[in-house]
Amino acid sequence: MKQYKPTTQSRRHMSVVDYSKVSKEGPMKKATKRLKTHAGRNSQGRITMRHQGGGNKKLYREIDFKQMKKGVPGKIETIEYDPYRSAFIARVSYKDGDRRYILAPNALKVGDTIISGDDALIAPGNRTSLKRIPVGTFVHNIEITPGKGGQIARSAGNSVQVLANENGYTQLKMPSGEIRKVLWDCYATIGVVSNPEYSLVNSGKAGRSRWLGIRPTVRGKAMNPRDHPYGGGEGSQPRGTKRPKTKWGKVTGGKKTRNKKKWSNKLVVRRRVKK
Repeated sequence: MKQYKPTTQSRRHMSVVDYSKVSKEGPMKKATKRLKTHAGRNSQGRITMRHQGGGNKKLYREIDFKQMKKGVPGKIETIEYDPYRSAFIARVSYKDGDRRYILAPNALKVGDTIISGDDALIAPGNRTSLKRIPVGTFVHNIEITPGKGGQIARSAGNSVQVLANENGYTQLKMPSGEIRKVLWDCYATIGVVSNPEYSLVNSGKAGRSRWLGIRPTVRGKAMNPRDHPYGGGEGSQPRGTKRPKTKWGKVTGGKKTRNKKKWSNKLVVRRRVKK
Protein backbone atom coordinates (compact mmCIF):
# COMPACT_ATOMS: atom_id res chain seq x y z
CA MET A 1 0.00 0.00 0.00
CA LYS A 2 1.31 3.45 -0.92
CA GLN A 3 0.48 6.49 1.24
CA TYR A 4 1.04 10.11 0.22
CA LYS A 5 2.24 13.10 2.22
CA PRO A 6 -0.60 15.57 2.94
CA THR A 7 0.53 18.23 0.44
CA THR A 8 -3.15 19.04 -0.28
CA GLN A 9 -6.48 18.22 1.33
CA SER A 10 -7.20 15.49 -1.21
CA ARG A 11 -3.74 13.94 -0.71
CA ARG A 12 -4.14 13.82 3.07
CA HIS A 13 -6.00 10.49 3.17
CA MET A 14 -5.29 9.24 -0.35
CA SER A 15 -3.80 5.77 -0.80
CA VAL A 16 -3.10 3.55 -3.80
CA VAL A 17 -2.06 -0.03 -4.39
CA ASP A 18 1.70 -0.52 -4.77
CA TYR A 19 2.18 -1.21 -8.48
CA SER A 20 5.98 -1.63 -8.30
CA LYS A 21 5.73 -5.38 -9.01
CA VAL A 22 3.38 -4.89 -11.97
CA SER A 23 4.83 -4.98 -15.48
CA LYS A 24 5.34 -1.67 -17.29
CA GLU A 25 4.73 -3.35 -20.67
CA GLY A 26 1.59 -2.65 -22.67
CA PRO A 27 -1.13 -5.31 -22.93
CA MET A 28 -1.00 -8.20 -25.38
CA LYS A 29 -2.68 -6.76 -28.49
CA LYS A 30 -4.42 -9.94 -29.70
CA ALA A 31 -6.13 -10.36 -26.31
CA THR A 32 -7.57 -6.83 -26.08
CA LYS A 33 -10.67 -5.18 -27.47
CA ARG A 34 -12.64 -1.98 -26.96
CA LEU A 35 -15.97 -2.37 -25.18
CA LYS A 36 -18.77 0.08 -25.84
CA THR A 37 -19.80 2.07 -22.78
CA HIS A 38 -23.49 2.59 -22.04
CA ALA A 39 -23.27 4.83 -18.92
CA GLY A 40 -25.87 2.66 -17.15
CA ARG A 41 -28.49 2.97 -19.92
CA ASN A 42 -30.53 0.22 -21.56
CA SER A 43 -31.48 -0.21 -25.23
CA GLN A 44 -34.22 2.42 -24.81
CA GLY A 45 -31.76 4.99 -23.48
CA ARG A 46 -33.18 4.92 -19.95
CA ILE A 47 -30.89 4.80 -16.92
CA THR A 48 -31.25 1.38 -15.29
CA MET A 49 -27.99 1.57 -13.28
CA ARG A 50 -27.40 4.90 -11.59
CA HIS A 51 -24.11 6.69 -10.89
CA GLN A 52 -22.33 5.55 -14.06
CA GLY A 53 -20.79 7.63 -16.84
CA GLY A 54 -17.61 9.35 -17.97
CA GLY A 55 -14.21 8.03 -16.91
CA ASN A 56 -11.01 7.28 -18.78
CA LYS A 57 -10.94 5.11 -21.88
CA LYS A 58 -9.84 1.54 -21.23
CA LEU A 59 -9.11 -1.66 -23.14
CA TYR A 60 -10.72 -4.95 -22.14
CA ARG A 61 -8.33 -7.89 -21.65
CA GLU A 62 -9.78 -11.28 -22.61
CA ILE A 63 -9.19 -13.61 -19.66
CA ASP A 64 -9.01 -17.40 -19.95
CA PHE A 65 -11.33 -18.42 -17.10
CA LYS A 66 -11.52 -22.03 -18.32
CA GLN A 67 -7.78 -22.83 -18.53
CA MET A 68 -8.56 -26.09 -20.34
CA LYS A 69 -5.07 -26.66 -21.80
CA LYS A 70 -4.74 -29.80 -19.70
CA GLY A 71 -1.24 -31.19 -19.23
CA VAL A 72 0.42 -28.26 -21.04
CA PRO A 73 2.76 -26.34 -18.69
CA GLY A 74 2.77 -22.56 -18.89
CA LYS A 75 5.35 -20.02 -17.78
CA ILE A 76 4.38 -16.67 -16.22
CA GLU A 77 5.81 -13.92 -18.43
CA THR A 78 4.32 -10.82 -16.79
CA ILE A 79 2.01 -9.69 -13.99
CA GLU A 80 -0.14 -6.85 -15.38
CA TYR A 81 -2.74 -4.29 -14.32
CA ASP A 82 -6.27 -4.73 -15.67
CA PRO A 83 -8.53 -1.63 -15.74
CA TYR A 84 -11.70 -3.77 -15.86
CA ARG A 85 -11.03 -5.75 -12.66
CA SER A 86 -9.67 -5.29 -9.16
CA ALA A 87 -7.23 -8.23 -9.36
CA PHE A 88 -3.98 -8.35 -11.33
CA ILE A 89 -3.71 -10.60 -14.36
CA ALA A 90 -0.83 -12.82 -15.52
CA ARG A 91 0.33 -13.41 -19.08
CA VAL A 92 1.08 -17.11 -19.54
CA SER A 93 3.27 -18.53 -22.29
CA TYR A 94 2.36 -22.21 -22.83
CA LYS A 95 4.76 -24.84 -24.09
CA ASP A 96 2.79 -25.20 -27.34
CA GLY A 97 3.45 -21.52 -28.16
CA ASP A 98 0.06 -20.13 -27.13
CA ARG A 99 -0.19 -17.03 -24.91
CA ARG A 100 -3.18 -16.19 -22.71
CA TYR A 101 -4.21 -14.05 -19.76
CA ILE A 102 -5.33 -15.62 -16.47
CA LEU A 103 -6.26 -14.24 -13.06
CA ALA A 104 -3.01 -13.91 -11.12
CA PRO A 105 -2.89 -15.76 -7.76
CA ASN A 106 -1.30 -13.81 -4.92
CA ALA A 107 1.79 -16.05 -4.57
CA LEU A 108 2.58 -16.17 -8.30
CA LYS A 109 5.78 -14.52 -9.61
CA VAL A 110 7.30 -13.95 -13.04
CA GLY A 111 9.13 -17.11 -14.14
CA ASP A 112 6.89 -19.53 -12.21
CA THR A 113 5.34 -22.51 -14.00
CA ILE A 114 1.68 -23.50 -13.77
CA ILE A 115 -0.30 -26.42 -15.15
CA SER A 116 -3.93 -27.50 -15.39
CA GLY A 117 -5.26 -31.06 -15.30
CA ASP A 118 -6.32 -34.04 -13.19
CA ASP A 119 -2.70 -34.82 -12.28
CA ALA A 120 -1.61 -31.23 -11.43
CA LEU A 121 0.23 -30.70 -8.15
CA ILE A 122 -1.58 -28.83 -5.36
CA ALA A 123 0.40 -25.61 -5.69
CA PRO A 124 -0.58 -21.91 -6.12
CA GLY A 125 -1.62 -21.20 -9.71
CA ASN A 126 -2.27 -24.83 -10.68
CA ARG A 127 -5.80 -25.81 -11.68
CA THR A 128 -7.50 -29.12 -11.03
CA SER A 129 -10.86 -30.69 -10.12
CA LEU A 130 -12.34 -30.01 -6.69
CA LYS A 131 -12.41 -33.69 -5.72
CA ARG A 132 -8.57 -33.76 -5.82
CA ILE A 133 -8.09 -30.68 -3.64
CA PRO A 134 -7.38 -31.40 0.07
CA VAL A 135 -9.79 -30.15 2.72
CA GLY A 136 -8.80 -26.75 4.11
CA THR A 137 -7.19 -25.52 0.87
CA PHE A 138 -8.08 -22.04 -0.39
CA VAL A 139 -9.11 -21.84 -4.05
CA HIS A 140 -10.47 -19.27 -6.51
CA ASN A 141 -11.94 -18.98 -10.04
CA ILE A 142 -14.29 -21.90 -9.34
CA GLU A 143 -16.66 -23.39 -11.89
CA ILE A 144 -20.35 -23.94 -11.14
CA THR A 145 -20.93 -26.02 -14.28
CA PRO A 146 -18.07 -28.33 -15.44
CA GLY A 147 -16.31 -26.87 -18.48
CA LYS A 148 -18.08 -23.48 -18.36
CA GLY A 149 -15.19 -21.59 -16.77
CA GLY A 150 -14.68 -20.04 -13.36
CA GLN A 151 -17.51 -17.93 -11.94
CA ILE A 152 -16.90 -17.85 -8.16
CA ALA A 153 -14.17 -15.92 -6.27
CA ARG A 154 -12.58 -13.81 -9.01
CA SER A 155 -12.10 -10.38 -7.40
CA ALA A 156 -8.99 -9.05 -5.63
CA GLY A 157 -7.98 -10.89 -2.45
CA ASN A 158 -10.91 -13.30 -2.73
CA SER A 159 -10.81 -17.03 -1.99
CA VAL A 160 -13.06 -19.94 -1.03
CA GLN A 161 -12.15 -22.73 1.41
CA VAL A 162 -12.72 -26.41 0.65
CA LEU A 163 -14.55 -28.01 3.59
CA ALA A 164 -15.56 -31.53 2.49
CA ASN A 165 -15.89 -33.94 -0.43
CA GLU A 166 -18.82 -36.38 -0.43
CA ASN A 167 -21.43 -37.94 -2.74
CA GLY A 168 -20.21 -36.19 -5.89
CA TYR A 169 -20.21 -32.72 -4.32
CA THR A 170 -17.61 -30.48 -2.69
CA GLN A 171 -18.67 -28.22 0.16
CA LEU A 172 -17.18 -24.72 -0.10
CA LYS A 173 -17.11 -21.91 2.44
CA MET A 174 -17.76 -18.64 0.60
CA PRO A 175 -16.24 -15.27 1.56
CA SER A 176 -19.66 -14.29 2.98
CA GLY A 177 -19.62 -17.30 5.33
CA GLU A 178 -22.20 -19.23 3.30
CA ILE A 179 -21.51 -22.95 2.82
CA ARG A 180 -22.67 -24.41 -0.47
CA LYS A 181 -22.19 -27.53 -2.57
CA VAL A 182 -20.59 -27.60 -6.03
CA LEU A 183 -20.12 -30.64 -8.27
CA TRP A 184 -16.69 -32.07 -7.51
CA ASP A 185 -15.88 -32.45 -11.22
CA CYS A 186 -15.74 -28.64 -11.48
CA TYR A 187 -12.29 -27.09 -11.75
CA ALA A 188 -10.73 -24.51 -9.41
CA THR A 189 -7.39 -22.72 -9.18
CA ILE A 190 -5.26 -23.17 -6.05
CA GLY A 191 -4.52 -20.06 -3.99
CA VAL A 192 -5.89 -16.59 -3.24
CA VAL A 193 -6.56 -13.95 -5.92
CA SER A 194 -3.85 -11.28 -6.20
CA ASN A 195 -3.98 -7.64 -4.98
CA PRO A 196 -5.46 -8.30 -1.49
CA GLU A 197 -4.84 -4.65 -0.46
CA TYR A 198 -7.40 -3.38 -2.97
CA SER A 199 -10.13 -3.13 -0.31
CA LEU A 200 -7.97 -0.71 1.74
CA VAL A 201 -7.66 1.91 -1.03
CA ASN A 202 -8.90 5.40 -0.09
CA SER A 203 -9.84 7.53 -3.11
CA GLY A 204 -9.00 10.78 -1.33
CA LYS A 205 -11.10 12.99 -3.62
CA ALA A 206 -14.26 12.90 -5.72
CA GLY A 207 -12.33 13.45 -8.95
CA ARG A 208 -10.61 10.10 -8.63
CA SER A 209 -14.01 8.36 -8.63
CA ARG A 210 -14.94 10.29 -11.79
CA TRP A 211 -11.80 8.95 -13.51
CA LEU A 212 -13.16 5.45 -12.81
CA GLY A 213 -16.54 6.28 -14.36
CA ILE A 214 -18.38 6.62 -11.02
CA ARG A 215 -20.76 9.59 -10.85
CA PRO A 216 -21.86 11.28 -7.58
CA THR A 217 -24.38 9.65 -5.22
CA VAL A 218 -26.92 12.13 -3.81
CA ARG A 219 -28.49 11.47 -0.39
CA GLY A 220 -32.24 10.85 -0.42
CA LYS A 221 -32.86 13.41 2.36
CA ALA A 222 -31.18 16.08 0.19
CA MET A 223 -33.78 15.60 -2.60
CA ASN A 224 -37.26 17.01 -3.11
CA PRO A 225 -40.34 15.05 -1.91
CA ARG A 226 -41.23 14.08 -5.49
CA ASP A 227 -37.77 12.57 -6.05
CA HIS A 228 -37.38 10.41 -2.94
CA PRO A 229 -39.44 9.18 0.05
CA TYR A 230 -36.90 10.89 2.37
CA GLY A 231 -37.03 14.23 0.52
CA GLY A 232 -38.39 17.62 1.61
CA GLY A 233 -38.48 19.58 4.82
CA GLU A 234 -36.71 22.67 6.08
CA GLY A 235 -33.19 21.86 7.18
CA SER A 236 -32.06 18.41 8.25
CA GLN A 237 -34.95 16.00 8.77
CA PRO A 238 -35.26 12.42 10.06
CA ARG A 239 -36.22 9.70 7.62
CA GLY A 240 -39.94 10.08 8.20
CA THR A 241 -40.84 6.51 7.22
CA LYS A 242 -41.17 3.43 9.41
CA ARG A 243 -38.93 1.30 7.21
CA PRO A 244 -35.91 2.24 5.07
CA LYS A 245 -36.92 2.58 1.41
CA THR A 246 -35.29 2.97 -1.99
CA LYS A 247 -35.81 5.92 -4.32
CA TRP A 248 -38.83 4.07 -5.73
CA GLY A 249 -40.40 3.32 -2.34
CA LYS A 250 -39.39 -0.35 -2.15
CA VAL A 251 -38.65 -1.56 1.38
CA THR A 252 -35.04 -2.45 2.14
CA GLY A 253 -33.23 -3.33 5.35
CA GLY A 254 -34.08 -6.80 6.62
CA LYS A 255 -36.37 -7.71 3.75
CA LYS A 256 -35.37 -11.01 2.15
CA THR A 257 -34.79 -10.67 -1.59
CA ARG A 258 -33.65 -14.19 -2.50
CA ASN A 259 -36.11 -16.07 -4.73
CA LYS A 260 -37.66 -18.97 -2.76
CA LYS A 261 -37.77 -21.03 -5.98
CA LYS A 262 -34.15 -20.37 -7.00
CA TRP A 263 -32.58 -23.50 -8.49
CA SER A 264 -29.47 -23.33 -6.30
CA ASN A 265 -31.35 -23.25 -2.96
CA LYS A 266 -30.90 -27.02 -2.65
CA LEU A 267 -27.12 -26.58 -2.92
CA VAL A 268 -26.88 -24.11 -0.02
CA VAL A 269 -25.92 -26.03 3.12
CA ARG A 270 -25.85 -22.99 5.40
CA ARG A 271 -26.76 -19.37 4.65
CA ARG A 272 -24.35 -16.57 5.45
CA VAL A 273 -24.20 -15.29 9.02
CA LYS A 274 -26.22 -12.12 9.61
CA LYS A 275 -24.18 -9.12 10.74
